[in-house]
Amino acid sequence: MGGDAELVPAGGAVGGAARRGRDGAGGAGARERPRSGGGAAEDPAPLQNWGLPMVALVVGAFMALMDSSIVNVAIPTMEHVFGVNTSQVEWVVTIYLLALGVVVPASGWLGDRLGFKRLYLYSLLLFVVGSGLCAVSWSLPVLIGARVIQALGGGMIMPTTMSMVYRLIPRDKLGVASGFFGMSMLLAPAIGPTLGGYLVEYVDWRWIFTVNLPIGVIGLVLATSVLPEFRARDAGPFDNWGFFTSAGGLFALLLALSEGSTWGWSSEGVTWLVFASGVLLIAFVWVELSLERPLLDLRVFRYGSFTASILFVVGLNVALFAGAFFIPVYLQLVRNMGALQTGLILMPGALATGVMMPIAGRIYDRAGPVPSVLAGTAILTLGTYLLHAMSLTTGPGAIVWWMVIRGLGMGMAMMPATTAGMSVIPPALVGRASALNNIVMRVAGSFGIAVLTVVLDNGVISHSVALGAQYLPGTVRGLALQQAVARAGSAAPTALAQLIGYVQGLAFTRSMDGLFVSLALVSAISVIPVFFLHKAGEPAGEVPRPGPVME
Repeated sequence: MGGDAELVPAGGAVGGAARRGRDGAGGAGARERPRSGGGAAEDPAPLQNWGLPMVALVVGAFMALMDSSIVNVAIPTMEHVFGVNTSQVEWVVTIYLLALGVVVPASGWLGDRLGFKRLYLYSLLLFVVGSGLCAVSWSLPVLIGARVIQALGGGMIMPTTMSMVYRLIPRDKLGVASGFFGMSMLLAPAIGPTLGGYLVEYVDWRWIFTVNLPIGVIGLVLATSVLPEFRARDAGPFDNWGFFTSAGGLFALLLALSEGSTWGWSSEGVTWLVFASGVLLIAFVWVELSLERPLLDLRVFRYGSFTASILFVVGLNVALFAGAFFIPVYLQLVRNMGALQTGLILMPGALATGVMMPIAGRIYDRAGPVPSVLAGTAILTLGTYLLHAMSLTTGPGAIVWWMVIRGLGMGMAMMPATTAGMSVIPPALVGRASALNNIVMRVAGSFGIAVLTVVLDNGVISHSVALGAQYLPGTVRGLALQQAVARAGSAAPTALAQLIGYVQGLAFTRSMDGLFVSLALVSAISVIPVFFLHKAGEPAGEVPRPGPVME
């Protein structure tokens, strides 16, 4: 990853100033004129008073991300209300993920075509309408259909808000602003289960959707009044083949990852889905690289900092989503805690992330991304490793403390890395790069959970066999004799069931402990790309050279 790229955007793209964005990848290739989003429309000038516009963007991003996690705690209630089984009601979650995979690739093109403010307003409105339909759904098929509408709006909110952040914020304030924006990315998924648990337990399950209505209306009013206008660009013709191959490939891949544990990873359905996704995604790469103005411009990977940030965030996302997924399972299924109590245990870690992100942003603005990202990764690795000490009797306080350490590390590492990668992208390509960033993050999270679930399940089986041989044989014989002699019709089976439950819980805990050791190793290895990160304007190892003027 050597060499430099000098980019001097035209006036409106960065407020009329000739601001240079230098990157360490691609040499002459990175110095080419952008081939997509190539209209001459001007973006708004960077804002010196960006507080309220940032609040307007955070509201939408927070709402969309919170919805991804708040629904999970209501699955058992929906199962009872609609009279369906677990595999049927889980489509409420699965269909949302699949719809996101379909719509996100088109968000960059739509942002250029409509203007990013207008796309953001449309996305918020669609999400609010979908939430209202979810709240009044009278059957499971209606709810699943409403979730598709909700996802079509929610899927475009994140890449659209990220695109506006990197266009509106002055480069010297980008770290702090990204830190505040990043709070929504990591706080919302943690607050979701707590709020959802409270609403399901003490109010009504439909309120997990109703709560989006006032938040969405506030977001619409704020965005309409405080966000500057983004003029539509000449986005070119819609890339039909790129959309078909990317949407189809992502749909097949995400469906396989979501249903693999249920259908069986070696089942015919999963095998065909993986094969189809591979063919379609290979075709997608070929199509996009052969077009002058593709739907998703894969040439952004020529920018070394962007590529390094993607590689780093993939590793971090695996550690993040695995912790967010397996810790609640442990607390609820093994420790028999309720959804609200589980959410309260996870809340301090999320708050630690929120506190640390603006601090990491200030470090980024003053010293660049590497110091904050390295320190954050080290802290995250430590917190992840400490989680391997969990047992059946670990106190909630210890778990809270370990999750706080993880949260501090995540807050220091995640957004500075993402910001450094996006900061070197020319303004005309920010929308497409933001869409790619979101796709990679979602697929990485889903892939990590799927792979780690297989590892966890295999570990549970092996530990169960070993623990069963240790605890059960003599006990089973003794309980059978006790039942025959004392005629204790229910005492013996109850005691045996409790012992089997203990063995299963112990097997799950030991398997999860081994998993967190592996995740700590993944977190440590992910630090390698960090050394290739730098923000726009930082030296990348060569003497700056003047570059072409972007049109």
